[in-house]
Amino acid sequence: MRALLVPAVMMSAAAAPAQVPAETAIRETMAASAAGWNAGDLARFMAVYADDAVFVTPKGLLRGKTAIAAKYQPSFRGVGNTRGALSFAFLEMRGIDPRHAMLFARWTLTGASTVESGMTTLVFERRGTAWQIIADHSS
Repeated sequence: MRALLVPAVMMSAAAAPAQVPAETAIRETMAASAAGWNAGDLARFMAVYADDAVFVTPKGLLRGKTAIAAKYQPSFRGVGNTRGALSFAFLEMRGIDPRHAMLFARWTLTGASTVESGMTTLVFERRGTAWQIIADHSS
């Protein structure tokens, strides 16, 4: 009986997918979001946000993915984004606990004749297999 149990346990462990480290998964998620921005695809850009995310603005908080998307909607017209191409420079990533991480980054928008840049602090939560933004403070 014991001889049969060991191979079954080994087989089930081998079949389980390896979990991607948080920092790698978050970097990939942010790259996909920036690619959505640059393609003019609001849904793809917003895929990184949790439905209940909170976004800090100078006037107060935007609550929920729908409200955050409405803030960004005006710059999504046609191909690309009217504000320019988005890129991120990752400055520091901090694990909070196994399900939460905080990213400090610099965002840059490069337009035809302008460059705009600022800072962002993003709090991520692992929901299922995906890392999603639950809080965004960008300036």
